[in-house]
Formats: sequence, structure tokens, C-alpha cells
Amino acid sequence: MGFTIDHFNINVLNLEKSLVFYEKALGLTELRRNTATDGSYVIVYLTDNQSSTKLELTWLKDRDTPYDLGDEEFHIAFKTDDFDAAHALHERMGCICYENEAMGIYFINDPDGYWLEVIPAG
Repeated sequence: MGFTIDHFNINVLNLEKSLVFYEKALGLTELRRNTATDGSYVIVYLTDNQSSTKLELTWLKDRDTPYDLGDEEFHIAFKTDDFDAAHALHERMGCICYENEAMGIYFINDPDGYWLEVIPAG
């Protein structure tokens, strides 16, 4: 028996703002979406068009307060083949929240405060 990662879910407060962020910051695009018939939720699956793993964004209609992310001891890591260009983009966007130059990595925050690690390929 084997397992593969299909997707990782995060809940977002403003779906459109999050979609714009993930496309601009990480090049993720919408693969598909599911909308409740009563409009109570929207689930959007994002893809990097290179791997089979997806990022699932869930928006809940009745949610109007930011999510409690606890101690933020979790994150999603993204590899890039052009680390310097990615860093420059994220600097311009103002979303870098932590850098570890000794390890050669940095983190960005999405609109809901989730930490996303950026690492060089290889």
C-alpha cells in the first residue's frame, strides 16, 4: 500500500485576494473549484502545472474574522529555479516575513498570515 500527497488545505478569509496573491507570488493557477449550491463555501484547487500536488483554498461565507493560526509552526515549502528573481519579486510585494541567509531560504506571508517557505531548487 502506498500513498501520495494530493493536496494541502488552508482556509482563507478573502478568496479573491488570496487567488491574486498565490498567482502573483508563486505562479499558482486555478485548476478547479467547487461551490456549494447554497453559496456557503467555495473550494478552489490551485496548481503549479508541474506537480500533482495541489493547494486547496477554502472560503466560508459566514466567516468574517481572521483565522487563528496558533504558533505558526507549520508551513508549505516552494522550490524555485530562480531564487534571486523570486526574492526580488517578494521584496517588491512586501511579503517577506523571515529570512535565514545561512540556510539560503526565506519565508513569505500570504494575506491570511500563513507562512510559505521559498527554497532554491537543487
